[in-house]
Amino acid sequence: MRIIVIGATGTIGRAVADALSATHTVIAASRHGDARVDIADPASIRALFAATGRVDAVVSAAGAARFRPIAELTDEDFAFSLANKLMGQVNVVREAIAHVADGGSITVTSGVLGQQPSPGSGAISLVNAGLEGFARAAALEAPRGIRVNVVSPPWITETLRALGMPLEGGLDAAAAAQVYVQSVEGTETGVVYRP
Repeated sequence: MRIIVIGATGTIGRAVADALSATHTVIAASRHGDARVDIADPASIRALFAATGRVDAVVSAAGAARFRPIAELTDEDFAFSLANKLMGQVNVVREAIAHVADGGSITVTSGVLGQQPSPGSGAISLVNAGLEGFARAAALEAPRGIRVNVVSPPWITETLRALGMPLEGGLDAAAAAQVYVQSVEGTETGVVYRP
């Protein structure tokens, strides 16, 4: 299969690209790679798909959102989070549908804070939960047998380590990547995978 991995320079995206590269052709896309894309910019998403042409699958492991106490979250923080992690991935799905082959796959990334919020996660919890609802609905309408799924990873061990946080409950990026492989290679649609 020919697969675009968006966010391929990030912790999860790099692990997903590595896991899929073992048996598939991966186009590694990011804000800083050879295949450049900024998912907060719909024109950038359109340009990526115009340049890559038909693919068998798309994985988005990209999208930023602000983490601050609710009393400190500004209108700009919410606008940033909505434009990046939520609408960025919504627009990836919308554009990918026209470029993914019949029976192909689109996988986006939410996160554990959509189901298990923590102090400071107001904006992130909002966009993660919204993305899951959108993807389930998109799966019902995707044409030509295209499957749409979400991976909702827990905290990633490498991220916890970088933040100096306890590693308990974390999952290695390589282990999380295997769930993305399952989404790409499987037959399910409208599923929120929670590794």
